[in-house]
Amino acid sequence: MAERKDIDQVLRDWPYSPGDMRVRAVKAANGRQVLQMRVELGVLQLECEGRPDGERPGGAITFLDHLRNLAGKNGEQLVLTEDQCTEVDREFVQYYHRRICWLAMREFKKAVADADHTLSLMDFAKGHSQDEEWTMSHEQYRPFVLFHRTQAAALEVLEESPELAIEQVNIGLAQIKEFFVQHELDDEFDEDEMVKRLNELREAVRSQYEVGKTLDEQLAEAIAAEEYERAARLRDEITKRKRH
Repeated sequence: MAERKDIDQVLRDWPYSPGDMRVRAVKAANGRQVLQMRVELGVLQLECEGRPDGERPGGAITFLDHLRNLAGKNGEQLVLTEDQCTEVDREFVQYYHRRICWLAMREFKKAVADADHTLSLMDFAKGHSQDEEWTMSHEQYRPFVLFHRTQAAALEVLEESPELAIEQVNIGLAQIKEFFVQHELDDEFDEDEMVKRLNELREAVRSQYEVGKTLDEQLAEAIAAEEYERAARLRDEITKRKRH
């Protein structure tokens, strides 16, 4: 009898549910842990370490690392080829899938790390591509990646420091606003759905944990009011806290 290679039993035991993010961590045959995401037409399996598909492009851990190695050899004059752009697209999508898996599993530190990788990949692509249309095919998702990163960064520190969680949201909002300003979309910022959700997260944390204005928020207010002595004291306090 021929060896069965279908995954019928897996799909029956783990049914797909529209609108329901189904993710799990399982042990592979050699004992390593992998992530699985149930999708409509089957199951995606992703590596937890390194690149999600487990490949080592050019012997490097990720394709971004491989490109950085090439750029180093070419004195930063590397211009992405069509094939390299295709590989960037692949890595971009792979890290998106794993990032949303980490978020669903509340593995916030790992979600931040994968979001940072994606942002670095976007930065590299922007700096080494001559195709503006292709560059924008990625850049248009920068606010979305920053949105995920901000959520994860805030929720990672929430229980330890609600104030720091609020500061993480403020940092993320500032980064997203910078994108809107750069692309002359200032008027759309306040009405953007992701911006609204981050504002809601910040105010929910402030209300639930009874957090007043953070030191950074107080500093911004002091500078706006030209209260420079107060601003100096707040800067000192922020510096002390960061050292601690």
